[in-house]
Amino acid sequence: MEQLVNFIIRPPRAEYGPNSDLLDKEFLLRGKWYQRKDVELKNSRGDALQCSHYIPIGSAEGKPLPCVIYCHGNSGCRADASEAAIILLPSNITVFTLDFSGSGLSGGEHVTLGWNEKDDLTAVVNYLRNDGNVSLIGLWGRSMGAVTCLMYGAEDPSIAGMVLDSPFSDLVDLMMELVDTYKVRLPKLTVKYAIQYMKRIIQKKAKFDITDLNTIKVAKSCFVPALLGHAIDDDFIQPHHSDRIFEAYMGDKNIIKFEGDHNSPRPQFYFDSINIFFHNVLQPPEGEVGESFYDPVNDVFGKDAWRSVHELGYINESSSKNKEPSTSSTVDAIKEVRSRRPMSRMEVPSDISSKDEQSVNEEEKCGDTSPPSSSMISFELSDGHPYGPHVPTVLDDNQYVEYQLEDLAGFPSSAEEEERMLMEAVMESLKDLEVQNPKAEQPPASSIANVSAEPSDKDDSHSS
Repeated sequence: MEQLVNFIIRPPRAEYGPNSDLLDKEFLLRGKWYQRKDVELKNSRGDALQCSHYIPIGSAEGKPLPCVIYCHGNSGCRADASEAAIILLPSNITVFTLDFSGSGLSGGEHVTLGWNEKDDLTAVVNYLRNDGNVSLIGLWGRSMGAVTCLMYGAEDPSIAGMVLDSPFSDLVDLMMELVDTYKVRLPKLTVKYAIQYMKRIIQKKAKFDITDLNTIKVAKSCFVPALLGHAIDDDFIQPHHSDRIFEAYMGDKNIIKFEGDHNSPRPQFYFDSINIFFHNVLQPPEGEVGESFYDPVNDVFGKDAWRSVHELGYINESSSKNKEPSTSSTVDAIKEVRSRRPMSRMEVPSDISSKDEQSVNEEEKCGDTSPPSSSMISFELSDGHPYGPHVPTVLDDNQYVEYQLEDLAGFPSSAEEEERMLMEAVMESLKDLEVQNPKAEQPPASSIANVSAEPSDKDDSHSS
């Protein structure tokens, strides 16, 4: 359970070097010069946010350009925006990216899967609007970043458009699905209790409520034009999450499905669709913006200055260097960026990895259907009945058991403590159901005694 909590609020930080893993301070792309302008901002909580803004070199003063803010996933960082910059810069759309608080090189202790990240995005939007060189603003998010964009877009209708790549529709539903997908051997009723317990822990540590991260509700009040994208073989955030958001979304919308999984490189046709989408909603200026490439031998800055600049995706042929490069140059540039630093990956916790699923399958093939105690918490109530006659096998989405948790001293540090805590939760639930249904048949006392935890002070009974 602790692994799941850490996966939500403290996944491994993406490690990268700004000088080696970001696009260079100055670089060539499809025959034009661009630069990376690094910025440090502060969010409302005082955390330092490390940011980068990719813009043309030598663009005309007083000619603001539209900007897309790229928002990374829960294990990502601003280096993940390199592909977005390569795709959008040649269309006269600048790209701004950041390490969310708790991620990458930014300050902050925890990741909140969109809750606090929305405030980080507010700080960026305010900075860009005060900058004076940005016209319309668009958002492009992946996974956690997509949820962040959606939550922010519902509060700021001036956003021109959003690309939402593999967002989740409801965090609690996602957590339930992860248990099923990665074969955490817990009865579903038990999982409901466990998630409620994790809710209290996360509230204590990271100061947000996991039940508030329901993007279906947000989608019903959002009118920003949106393009959703989702990989059809994504078994982490399954495609139906985007389908549910799409169905509930109130603004202009479209959805694209493509081959791959949650961490797969996105296909070129998807990038082309994103480029067209942002061109339509951001209306970038047509024609030349920034300085064009020319022969460095005749450059007034000298050869040394040019040698320090990295060229991305430009085919330097003497017979065609003044011609518009083909789309293949962008594809080559993306391949080069991926070879330097692949997109950050979202990995499941080690104790619920696919290896566990393989081992469980092997055990079942061998005829041993009892999983190891370390991967399953089982309940034997009422002479072997998995739940007991008074415990419903199906709970409404909002039906949870509350726990008293005044401090983190009650957080279980072992599988045995987790089992004891969950057993106590079930017993408290049974007591409440007995009060509500006094005439219902009571389970034999001997059966309950066999599974109840060791006696402890019960004067302060857990609330439900």
